[in-house]
Amino acid sequence: MPLLEFGLDRLLGDPVLRKPLHGRRLALVAHPASVTAQLTHALDALAALPDLRITAAFGPQHGLRGDKQDNMIESPDFLDPVHGIPVFSLYGAVRRPTVVMMATFDVLLVDLQDLGCRIYTFITTLRYLLEAAAAHGKAVWILDRPNPAGRPVEGLRLRAGWESFVGAGPLPMRHGLTMGELARWFVATLNLNVDCTVLRMRGWQADAAPGHGWPLGERSWVNPSPNAANLAMARCYAGTVLLEGCTLSEGRGTTRPLEIFGAPDIDARRILARMVALAPHWLQGCRLRECWFEPTFHKHAGTLCHGVQIHVDDPGYRHTAFRPWRLQSLAFKALRQIQPDYPLWRDFAYEYEFDRRAIDLINGSPLLREWVDDPTATPADLDALAGADEAAWEETRREFLLY
Repeated sequence: MPLLEFGLDRLLGDPVLRKPLHGRRLALVAHPASVTAQLTHALDALAALPDLRITAAFGPQHGLRGDKQDNMIESPDFLDPVHGIPVFSLYGAVRRPTVVMMATFDVLLVDLQDLGCRIYTFITTLRYLLEAAAAHGKAVWILDRPNPAGRPVEGLRLRAGWESFVGAGPLPMRHGLTMGELARWFVATLNLNVDCTVLRMRGWQADAAPGHGWPLGERSWVNPSPNAANLAMARCYAGTVLLEGCTLSEGRGTTRPLEIFGAPDIDARRILARMVALAPHWLQGCRLRECWFEPTFHKHAGTLCHGVQIHVDDPGYRHTAFRPWRLQSLAFKALRQIQPDYPLWRDFAYEYEFDRRAIDLINGSPLLREWVDDPTATPADLDALAGADEAAWEETRREFLLY
């Protein structure tokens, strides 16, 4: 028996687990990382079982098989050419499943690899699907997968009124839950009357080194979205995703997206020095390296950028000490002090929100931006705000942990 089995592998390998699904119409929500231990896509593996009947599939942002590179690039509905079933896009004409879509199945199987960060839109899609299932009397099975960022918690919690497609609820940026655990939290928090089953992993050790959440050496990494290229990105993402709301490049258009940041008109060496001077304790658990890069697309495409790479894949990485949200926030603060008039905050539509700043949507409130822009605000001030939120979330999430 394998040392580690994800929810999908358990369902495929155990006819007894599948018995409650016999005779029922099944739909699958999946993306490119929804694969078995042998790297067979979940749709193909499930459709090959004679005792299961797959009648529909759903693709979240970036598509069922992974067809879209950037944000706000929609995927169409289509007929699967192999299995002859409809594949509905939940990042196209709609974000929530329609009545027609919900009528195609009795049980929804959710097999989505998450990154452990509130802004990752698969979390919001999970919420919308649970709400729709409750409204339509459908059952939901979560085929659980690891949280590659592990159990640490970091960041401000989303404030009331700041819900969006990148903010499904009052979570901190780094929430430390699996998708199955998140489903349990959504059901309880939203008071949903829904038949929700979590098919737990077997053998997952959330704190085990060296993966600290991701089973290094046991499972291949498959990108759940085009720029989630490796475990290092997943570790950095709760901080570097903030870059999507500013004018600095987050490395899209390079081979290390969301592990680096920079721009043509900044002095990365000075920024690093200022970060060390302001809050050296926020920079623990990783190595920071001055670098130069030229994106081939996206921000500053074709222009040489001076920047910083965050290294979290060598012996210098310390899982519980690394705090990516604080690190990236500190970089903004350092730049603001060095170049007070720098046009840092990006003014553009973000995830179909046109009236609220992208950085505020990403962070779940204006609090981070206001801290960066306030010349009198100190790292201790942000620590006090975030620390209270983190402690409260640690207590809240305890009852939903499955491992």
